[in-house]
Amino acid sequence: MIRVDNLSMTQGEFSLEGISFHIPEGRHAVLTGKSGCGKTSLLEAVCGLRPIQAGTITIAGQDITTKRPAERRIGYVPQDGALFPNYRVGEQLAFGMIVHRYDSKIIAERVEEVATLLGIDHLLDRYPDKLSGGEIQRVALGRVLTLKPHALCLDEPLSALDWDTHEEICDLLLNTIKKQRITTLHITHNRFEAQKLADIEFILKDGKIVQP
Repeated sequence: MIRVDNLSMTQGEFSLEGISFHIPEGRHAVLTGKSGCGKTSLLEAVCGLRPIQAGTITIAGQDITTKRPAERRIGYVPQDGALFPNYRVGEQLAFGMIVHRYDSKIIAERVEEVATLLGIDHLLDRYPDKLSGGEIQRVALGRVLTLKPHALCLDEPLSALDWDTHEEICDLLLNTIKKQRITTLHITHNRFEAQKLADIEFILKDGKIVQP
């Protein structure tokens, strides 16, 4: 579950006031809106990457408003994947678990499990510069899934992909995060993507969250 109540934030001349929305447990919510309306800023605030001036953020029933990003149990996938250029795929998948000091056997088992789930088990020794756009997004998704997050925040993860790859990754999302019922907040401009994936649709318009 993701709940945002009366969130307000300001960045220079840009501001959002009194933003509230609720995504029930296991649902996939898609957020749309014009460029520059604040979608990414709102998503990053949920992840703890941007400060807020007021309001509360609740994930899986826990108030995480003042927690650091690493403590929020949110998997964040940015538009470009943001892979570490000098890490192999297997190292990318293991990174979060290593930081949290998981046992090496558990790390190896989880990396294998997630890599198989996402169809990237044959890529574990490759570096990012040897991956296609679709493969990069699979790895970026896998990197957050290894930690079994309470929620996912996806910032236009498919926008840079060609049409065939876009459909492929849409199907992947349907067969992974939706099938596993991971609560998700997903930003996109693509209507096909929204219609295919959304259980709930939100629009950020004139500084307010509305439902179509």
